[in-house]
Amino acid sequence: MNRKGVAILPLAGALILFLFPAQIRAGEGAAENPVSHDIPSAAEPGSPSPDVLSVTIEQAVLMALENNRAVRVERLSPSITRTFEDQELATFDPVFSAGATAFGQRDEDRRGLEGDGRGGEAGAALVKKFETGATVSAGAMAGLDTGDGLPDQYAARLGVDLTQPILKGRGRAVNLASLGQARLDSLLSEYEFRGFAESLVAQVEATYWDLVLARKRVAIVEESLALAVQQSDETRHRIRVGNLAETEIAAAEAEKALRREALINARSQVESLRVRMLRLIRPQDLSTLAVREVTTGSEPTVDRPAPGPLADHVATALAMRPDVNQARLLIQRGDLEIVKTRNGLLPRMDLFVSLGKTGYADSFGGSVGDLTGQGYDISAGVTFERPLGNRDARARRERALLTREQRQEALANVRDLACQDVELAYIEVGRARLLVDATAATLRFQEEKLRAETAKFRVGKSTGLLVAQAQRDLLASRVAEVEAVTTFLKARTSLFLLEGSLLTRRGLSAPGEAPQPYP
Repeated sequence: MNRKGVAILPLAGALILFLFPAQIRAGEGAAENPVSHDIPSAAEPGSPSPDVLSVTIEQAVLMALENNRAVRVERLSPSITRTFEDQELATFDPVFSAGATAFGQRDEDRRGLEGDGRGGEAGAALVKKFETGATVSAGAMAGLDTGDGLPDQYAARLGVDLTQPILKGRGRAVNLASLGQARLDSLLSEYEFRGFAESLVAQVEATYWDLVLARKRVAIVEESLALAVQQSDETRHRIRVGNLAETEIAAAEAEKALRREALINARSQVESLRVRMLRLIRPQDLSTLAVREVTTGSEPTVDRPAPGPLADHVATALAMRPDVNQARLLIQRGDLEIVKTRNGLLPRMDLFVSLGKTGYADSFGGSVGDLTGQGYDISAGVTFERPLGNRDARARRERALLTREQRQEALANVRDLACQDVELAYIEVGRARLLVDATAATLRFQEEKLRAETAKFRVGKSTGLLVAQAQRDLLASRVAEVEAVTTFLKARTSLFLLEGSLLTRRGLSAPGEAPQPYP
């Protein structure tokens, strides 16, 4: 187990294995917008304004892992859980104890004779419990006793006490079970953190591509509005020279109004996504208003290796998904609980042995020297204890067995869900990839359709309404082309998330990388 903490990595030095260098035609080259200034617009990418944050998708992921408050909360969980390991290890740490007492007394018997006495003792001991269950105590004691006019008598003793369980509490398996469970809990928290980190990365990527799409939609709608304004002006001119009837202007103005509505909605969506992106990567800027604009430096493209065979993705999911590994760990934890409850069924029978050497003298030094003499004390025995009926232990045992069976069924269910999730995501990736080619072909046909309709309008063989419809169809196709690309990228991210390999594929390191064997 990696005990170096829970940081995903020195994040500033993370390796990002994927790049986004290409550009897509749909969002580029928008004409200068002749839109009136009453429509709010977002800052252009590359703006020198200090309140503009320009990020690539790689930077966005790293900033989220460094700055997101939820990550900071979750990052502490494995460290907190690991403290329970130290707590269990403390069971086997030696314990030192020491103490001293003093006493005095005065007695009077029935004959009226009085006697008094005084004395005291001090001692220290070191006690240690071993993994086998044995407890050993080694100690030393010195004491003074005097009274009734007798000379002072000093005593010193060295002793060793051993207690060894014979039935309940005997053996490394049962005494290390709680420590093993604490270590499994630490692994569980690492997989939980890994699952959270992968979900956050997927959320950042999806939000980033949504923001890219929203900005390109704004650019496309702005260009479309410019064409609608140009078409309206041309219609008015032809009406003035008598080439068109005045009824044609209504269609042109209606189309221009529709484009203005679309532009307002598109810009509002950009602002909403900007807030969501800041919440993910720079939450502190939301309260300070330090950043009022987020621009994207990565372009969506499908120029990437296609997903491999479905069987490979399923195998990866069964090995790497955090929830699958957590289910396996819970079964292992249940096995340790069974060991503990099986031990609880046994009666307690302990063997104890006590050995000691004691010296007596009229001085403290003399009593210590007398320890080498022939005197000694020894005692040994056996203690036995068993609850009548032992119902508590039997209930614990039955609960542990049923819980293990339940967790085995839960693991089978999680594995089935993992296979289903991966297959559905794989199908979605294939659909999205085909949709990219289909929308590109549709866009080419819509461009040809608009050119033809515009040419017919200029020679009087079409109407402004038909031209407006062709422009609207082209606008929808351009937006659909960009949307298809971003949908493909998000679908592929979802596939990697569902198979548990997203962090690895993005070159990021995090706890919980090693798959757990099937128990």
